[in-house]
Amino acid sequence: MTDLDPFEKRILRELQRDASQTTAELAAKVGLSASPCWRRVDRLEREGVIRGRVAVIDRRKVGLNAHIFAQVRLNAHGRSNLDEFSAAIRGFPEVLDAYVLMGQTDFMLRIVAPDIEAYEKFFFDKLSKLPGIQEITSTVALSEIKSTLELPL
Repeated sequence: MTDLDPFEKRILRELQRDASQTTAELAAKVGLSASPCWRRVDRLEREGVIRGRVAVIDRRKVGLNAHIFAQVRLNAHGRSNLDEFSAAIRGFPEVLDAYVLMGQTDFMLRIVAPDIEAYEKFFFDKLSKLPGIQEITSTVALSEIKSTLELPL
């Protein structure tokens, strides 16, 4: 855990809102001059606090209208191959997030597809063919109430 001072927290909040800001714009918003601001951002990047800077794209505007959550339970043999399953999941661009869980389900996947028919094809042609799967429960999201990448700092 990196101890963040108030300036660093402000920097991170601002970058979460808009990472395309220039160092001068960012510095003005957080109350620093450009050089100290740049040094702090550089350190936060080197330490891995800032993992990268990306553009957040509206999935619907690029034709990814289906948003699905899949709970995957592996059989006993499948659990011994968690690394293999994890690697396969990482290779599927349709899977945006994947989490290992404690409880009745082993994995929670967040998946996007152009439509339900495309998800069905992904499900039958790729996901369900992975070794060691005992059960997959898919839930289709009807609407999005909140979606953010901003961490509460």
